[in-house]
Amino acid sequence: MGAMKGSALVARDYRTGRRVRLVWRAGVIREVTPEPGAGRGDPWVAPALVDLQVNGFAGTDFRADSVSEADLARAIAGLHRSGCTRFLLTLFTEDWKTLLGRLRRFRALRKHAPSFLRAVVGWHIEGPFLSAAPGFRGAHPAEAMRDPSLEAIRELRRCAGPGPILLTLAPERRGAIAAIREAVALGMRVSLGHTDASAACLEAAAAAGATGFTHLGNGCPPALDRHDNILWRILERTDLTVSLIPDQVHVSPPLFRIIHRLLPPDRIIYVSDAMAGAGSGPGVYRLGSLELAVGRDQRVRLPGTQLYAGSALRPVDGVERAVAMLGDAVRAERRAGDGAPWAAAWDRFSTLPAAWMGLPSTLSPGAPADFCVIQTNRDGTIRTLQVWSGGQETE
Repeated sequence: MGAMKGSALVARDYRTGRRVRLVWRAGVIREVTPEPGAGRGDPWVAPALVDLQVNGFAGTDFRADSVSEADLARAIAGLHRSGCTRFLLTLFTEDWKTLLGRLRRFRALRKHAPSFLRAVVGWHIEGPFLSAAPGFRGAHPAEAMRDPSLEAIRELRRCAGPGPILLTLAPERRGAIAAIREAVALGMRVSLGHTDASAACLEAAAAAGATGFTHLGNGCPPALDRHDNILWRILERTDLTVSLIPDQVHVSPPLFRIIHRLLPPDRIIYVSDAMAGAGSGPGVYRLGSLELAVGRDQRVRLPGTQLYAGSALRPVDGVERAVAMLGDAVRAERRAGDGAPWAAAWDRFSTLPAAWMGLPSTLSPGAPADFCVIQTNRDGTIRTLQVWSGGQETE
């Protein structure tokens, strides 16, 4: 490992490969300066990962009726071990009052410890304003779907309090365009998803302020019209920030590569869509009222079906799987100089989603001292991972 003492370390910048000295105090990066020496044996340093869609982790289900401090601490510790220090706690479709009740409880629970406040940086509300059509609703319960209203959007803002909210909705629902305008006016980030919106409807949603699309390639039927479908409509646009689940399951490697060829590089971000089985072994886990089977292949299915329901992906594994799927394209994306071969994929799971949500996440003075120190094997794959959150090394 590179030289490390107290609140300073020497390592190679993941983007450039240049040796730098990073100094932090009081949880904030204070200096990043060039350090003499070749540094070939030094580890890499990169901003910690930021996951915008986490339904649960390490055995904790965020839709359980009662999540304790110990449960939340276990999920956060599991995410830390996976390279992720900040995430949006995700709640998805159920009765609206029940969903808001869960949000209030998590907001109260988050206040119990500074580590909770640092880790849970906001909320992702995925539904219930989604398409109820088979295939497009995915694992979301059709009976809980509803049209959005201005009052519901205002209620969500009041319930969540200040801070980041990512709202995923289907713009074809009645009242959705007005709801998007209201959500944006109240400081929310709006992403489209679980939708079969027409091109005209997508255009209206973007004009109203929607700027993202949630887990492209999912939330749609296995069989689509080959001439006109939601994949083609989104791939034709270049103005939305599109999230992908890079687990080699939710998006096939060929489609994953095609998306990267067609969309602007800075418009693609990665999310885990993790549920309770992530960071754990195979078994049966709960996601609210659903009982889900996690196989040895880490695929999460509704028992007796081929439908996926979240993922068992660890964020750091998502970086490496993205690199594996992109293959030769990784070299074309490689950062200037001798940066790490996974640098572009790392940014899509750290700096880019953070920037989209207005969160600081860089290796620069003034940014939070949330970073990863990484040793790699000869082939560039990650061998060891150490994680700092708020300037403190996590366990």
